[in-house]
Amino acid sequence: MSSEASSNAIAPPVFDGTNYQVWAVQMEAYLDANDQLEAIENTYEVPPLPDNPTMAQITTHKEMRQRKSKAKASLFAAVSSSIFTRVMTLKTAKGIWDFLKEYEGNE
Repeated sequence: MSSEASSNAIAPPVFDGTNYQVWAVQMEAYLDANDQLEAIENTYEVPPLPDNPTMAQITTHKEMRQRKSKAKASLFAAVSSSIFTRVMTLKTAKGIWDFLKEYEGNE
């Protein structure tokens, strides 16, 4: 089994609105292990490809887009259905993460 397949086999922790601090630490570790933490911590736009892009530019562009998409999907999978309905319209992983931080002081 490849290392990518084995890391994807671990399900993200599910946040139900309680114990935010514990969930956030576990989720950061999950995102970091799956090379998605950068998409949460940094707001960056994926620049459009130039005319006649090189293979390296195409590869980098694809990786950046996938990292952002996977981070968003991971966050969607890591919240209960009641919280999902609150974040499902948010467009970025960073936006979802920032919204969930509002639970930090609500214990």
